[in-house]
Order: sequence, then C-alpha cells, then structure tokens
Amino acid sequence: MRSLSLKFLAAFVVLAMLVPMFPHILYPVFVMKVMCYALFALAFNLLIGYTGLVSFGHAAFLGAAGYVTGALMIRFTGHGMPVELAILAGVLTAAGLGYLMGLLAIRRLGIYFAMITLALSQVVYFFAVQFKWTGGEDGMQGIPRGKLLGFIDLSSDTNMYYFTLCIFVIGFLCVYRIIHSPFGQILKALRDNAPRATSLGYHTDRFKLLAFVLSAAIAGLAGATKALVFQLVSLNDVSLETSTEVILMTLLGGMGTVWGPFVGAAIVVSLQNYLATMGEMVTIVIGLIFVICVSFFRRGLVGTFLSFRQSSK
Repeated sequence: MRSLSLKFLAAFVVLAMLVPMFPHILYPVFVMKVMCYALFALAFNLLIGYTGLVSFGHAAFLGAAGYVTGALMIRFTGHGMPVELAILAGVLTAAGLGYLMGLLAIRRLGIYFAMITLALSQVVYFFAVQFKWTGGEDGMQGIPRGKLLGFIDLSSDTNMYYFTLCIFVIGFLCVYRIIHSPFGQILKALRDNAPRATSLGYHTDRFKLLAFVLSAAIAGLAGATKALVFQLVSLNDVSLETSTEVILMTLLGGMGTVWGPFVGAAIVVSLQNYLATMGEMVTIVIGLIFVICVSFFRRGLVGTFLSFRQSSK
C-alpha cells in the first residue's frame, strides 16, 4: 500500500511539472477546459465509482454554481467583489442544491434514484430559462474574471491558467483524500454491499447524502471556474446533454479509478475541440468510441490498464 502511494505521488509530481508547460504547447483556454471538465468528472466519479449512485442531473450543480459566480462577478466586480468569494458562493450554492436534491433522492435506489435526479435537474433547467438574471436562452455573457487576491489580473489567459491549475490540483487532492479516508472506505462498503454495511451499524442514507453533497460541491467548483474561464454561462451547462457527457467521460476513462475521469475528460474534450468542423458527426464519433470502450474495455481505459498490469505481475 505504501509503495502504491509512493508511485502515485511520483506520478503526480511528474504531471505537476509537465502541466505548467502546456500553455506553451497547447491553447491555454483548451487546457483550462480540460481541467474544468476533469474536475467535474472527478466529482461525478466520487458518486458513481465509489458510492454506487448514478446521477443523471449533475449538470445542475455545474451550471448553478456558474450562474451564481457569474452573477456576482457581473454585478459587484466594480464594487470590489473578490473572485475568491464569488467562487465560494458558487460552491456553497451547488452544495446546498445537492443537499436538497439528495434529501429527495437518496432514499431511492437504482433507476428510481437516477430518474429523480434527472427530474430535479430539469427543474433547475426550467428556472435557468425563466429567471431574468440568468439571461434566459441567451445565457450570461461578459463575465469579468476579476483579480485574484486583489492584484493578480485574471483577464490574462496565462494568469487564469495557473489559477485554474491550482483549483484543479486542490479539487483532485480533495477527492483523493476522500476516497482514501475511513469515510471513503465506508462509501466503498455501501457500494459493494449496502445491507452488510447497515448490519454493521452504519447509517447508509446519511453517508450517501454526505457523498452526494461533496460531489455536488466539487462539481460546483468546476462550474464556477468554468464560468470565469469562458466568461460565459449558458443553458448547455445545466442541460441533460452535459449530464450525459460527464457519465461518458467517467466510463470511458475508468469508473472507480483516480485518474480515469481525467483521461476520459481529456479524450472527450479533445474530440469535441479538434473534430468541431465535423458538426453533428462529432457526436457519432464519440458514441462509436463509447460503444467500443464498453464492448472491449468495460473497466474503462485506465481501469483496463491497471487490471492488465496487476495480472501481469
């Protein structure tokens, strides 16, 4: 176990050394988009991969946090609104929304849980369309990025890139710590055998609700950061399409693995970016890749790799 932790630490250090070089190789906004969606996928993986709950409404947390952060930055930036406070407000909004949705959905299992989350996310979508402050179908545009700590101008893509990188690293380490803590072990027990966990005295609904809220908060962190990166929040951020995309990212990379969501998000975002000229054909290409992955790599790319490496020892 200790050797595994050392290998993970070494891999993380190497990646941390390479990532700052990406803006000189790739378009910074593209890399920031990958990091935002990777963080979103990490949040979803905490729920489906380690708790065994399938949510079809996770875009509600991404979009709600983005709308709140964007609204605060637009209205109060001229009055000295700290960007850190706007992001915190977005995260708290997502966590609160996750708590309310969790209270209604957590007592149901399987498809019933999934359908409840889907229905509640559509309520959020309806409010996003109807409320004037969200911009309706036009979305919320021209969101100022503000200044970090009062003096670091985030309107610079380079500064925004390193800020996004810091947020991603913090979110990644939080998820890693959660899944390797005693709390994370309880979540795995609930996923594998909920009745046995109940017989051992664990309040399963309470742990599931906490996991749901944590997942919503991290998804909100991704949404708030994404709103600043693109200076835009649209209805697509709270749509069913975005909720299904994060499922695809997680399954493609490897459900229940640490690096899987990152790999899945990088692949999906890259395909959407570099095949954008194909129009609607991008969806077909991604769908075919997903079918191939499910057919031949049922544990996802990272999960299959880890399984192969384990069996070869």
